[in-house]
Amino acid sequence: MRLLRWIDARIERFIILVAYVFMAGIIFVEVIRRFLLSEQVAWSSTIPIYLFLWVVWIACAYNVRIRAHLSFDEIRSRFSQRGQLLCLLLDAVLWIVFSVIVIYYTAKQVMLSRDNFAIVQGTDEVMQWWFYIVTPLAFALLIVRVLQNVAKDISDYRNGRPLKIQTGMLGD
Repeated sequence: MRLLRWIDARIERFIILVAYVFMAGIIFVEVIRRFLLSEQVAWSSTIPIYLFLWVVWIACAYNVRIRAHLSFDEIRSRFSQRGQLLCLLLDAVLWIVFSVIVIYYTAKQVMLSRDNFAIVQGTDEVMQWWFYIVTPLAFALLIVRVLQNVAKDISDYRNGRPLKIQTGMLGD
């Protein structure tokens, strides 16, 4: 249980860091190779773009987790606690509906890419679906984060604690 809590608290930041380091590393090495050796590998301009998908969609789930997404907190902060809770629940419903739509359509894209053996440009064996799979996975994680926030909001509401309607980009 302790391990699951540790993973739950850090999984998005870990994935973002790893993807970003690989992306930046590939770009850095290949720019040096291009200017000093006048050569570069063919996939050096495509793999970083695919890694960027991992950074963006996992960061989306992370920002929902820490509530750093776009919202109208200035207005909400003036509502009663019940009004704030209703707005947070509306957010949750909208996030879940949107995520289900994204998962449905991007899963189709992943399967199509997999079934057609689509490879990343400039490679011989790196499959595109390995990168595309992040979109439905990240939105599934986003749903988990939304449900965790809802559970916390309901608990806070029932216990008379202030609801968390505003946060900074730096986390908890």
